Amino acid sequence: MKIKLKKQTSFQVVLIVLVALTLASASYNSLAISKLKENSGNPGSGIPSGNGGVATSLTAVDVIPKGVPRIYGEELGVSYDGVTPNDPQLTEQTIRTLAVLDQQIELSGDALTRYIEVASQISCEYCCGAPAIIDSKGNAACGCAHSYAMRGVAKYLLSKHASEFTDDEILEEMGKWKTLFFPSQLSQKAQVLKDKSIELNYINLASNKYRGVEQGVSGGMVGGC
Repeated sequence: MKIKLKKQTSFQVVLIVLVALTLASASYNSLAISKLKENSGNPGSGIPSGNGGVATSLTAVDVIPKGVPRIYGEELGVSYDGVTPNDPQLTEQTIRTLAVLDQQIELSGDALTRYIEVASQISCEYCCGAPAIIDSKGNAACGCAHSYAMRGVAKYLLSKHASEFTDDEILEEMGKWKTLFFPSQLSQKAQVLKDKSIELNYINLASNKYRGVEQGVSGGMVGGC
């Protein structure tokens, strides 16, 4: 007896493929983070889930964030994938989109207070030697494009989504972009943190908290300084 199989319509095939891709994407980050914890032996939370998949290699830890930032990525039309050495034009365009926010947005009151608290904790040390990307009054302390972009991210979130992002979450976002700007240095720094059993997250990795722990790690930058 022959059994006739019902043919699937093209719509059903497309639907099945989309569901499969969605499930694969959703499981990527949790799997990557699990591997990081297993390899590092650290019970910490690891790189924040959502866009920061990590994996280990023989010489460094891959901490490059991927995908679209939550909330503001779609609003600004930017993606972590837009900063890449493989596409200098897209990289510069992405950096400009973020950097112009630093010039356009003026903060005051509580937003300015939070901005000074957050932005004073991160620097652009691989490009300039300033202690932080701002001074004690919130003025720019570093003139490189990377600093403009990081300040732009912080100002935008504090002016548009202050109640949706904590100070640490804003610092994490700045840290993700810094990681994209200096992928070689921060991937190697991540290995140093891992070797020292220091929890891997974007604050520990990219803020001033462990600045210099890698002691002389070299590497290039993505996007003009």
